[in-house]
Amino acid sequence: MSPPSQACPDDKVNSLFFLNCPNQLWVSDFAYMHTWPGTVCVAFVIDVFARRIVGWRAMTSMKTQFVLNAFEQAIWQGQTPAHKSLVFHPDRG
Repeated sequence: MSPPSQACPDDKVNSLFFLNCPNQLWVSDFAYMHTWPGTVCVAFVIDVFARRIVGWRAMTSMKTQFVLNAFEQAIWQGQTPAHKSLVFHPDRG
């Protein structure tokens, strides 16, 4: 997780979360939960139009790669748009 004082990339979404077709905007975030054996982290990618998860990954550490793995899962499942104008917007860049 990046510190709040760190600069964020430009927001190309401008809180526009209503679209007219799928695979135009994917957003991502992650959550973590402390369990008896340790911490579990889950990253997910959501198609804003469909309001559904198109990729996810669970791991025991919060590294950048696990968010990228969730993104790659969405791509490998054939969710990529034919028109190639997908915007991927991770939380805080």
